[in-house]
Amino acid sequence: MTALVTGGGTGIGRACSLALARTGRPVAISYRRSSDDAQSAVAEIASAGGRAVAVHADVTDDASVRAMAASVREQLGPVEVLVNNAGATVPLPLEDLDGATDDVWRQMLAVNLMAPWYVTRAVADDLRGADDGAVVNIGSIAGLTGTGSSLPYAVSKSALHGLTRSLARALAPVRVNEVAPGLVLTRWWAGQEDRGRELSSAALLDRETTPDDVARAVLGLVENPAVTGQTVVVDGGQTL
Repeated sequence: MTALVTGGGTGIGRACSLALARTGRPVAISYRRSSDDAQSAVAEIASAGGRAVAVHADVTDDASVRAMAASVREQLGPVEVLVNNAGATVPLPLEDLDGATDDVWRQMLAVNLMAPWYVTRAVADDLRGADDGAVVNIGSIAGLTGTGSSLPYAVSKSALHGLTRSLARALAPVRVNEVAPGLVLTRWWAGQEDRGRELSSAALLDRETTPDDVARAVLGLVENPAVTGQTVVVDGGQTL
């Protein structure tokens, strides 16, 4: 029943790691730079009686991802639940076409598209061998609306929607789904929290969407055996 959460030490990833641990699953928390946050999440899970490990990986590098997968198998066993949460953005006005350089495009596609591909491929045999293997990708409403923190970011998340649907076909009966959050005040909004809350208040539910809200949707997809190839929007009605 081992779960692997990429970028699982902070924000939405941390909430997913804790939620999965509460179901009794051992959790592997991958990190690239946030070692202290990952270890903190491991300690929190352990203090509640769960089992977790932190594993370092550059999820944009296939060799690093394969080494991470091998380490997780050795420490916790085969991966039966994968949450592809690690992501990145480069804030740019949507109309700033010149600012969307090749380097920005490469970064957005590497983290938001290729990383989920690498990680899913690295644990595909584990997932296929599980009684009920499940993958949940963390997308964004930017991939549905075409707007967001930058044009390359929105396009990379749109590509992730396509990857989700294609993997649902390629890996069946492993279930592959996606959660697309709206505005969530993670560290990406550091220093702009008031602006974020102002934008959140414009959503139909007039409340801030939290990492725990997203984690509940992830857990629902993990535990529902009849859902695959779907994108679940968690935005308080922001996009309606």
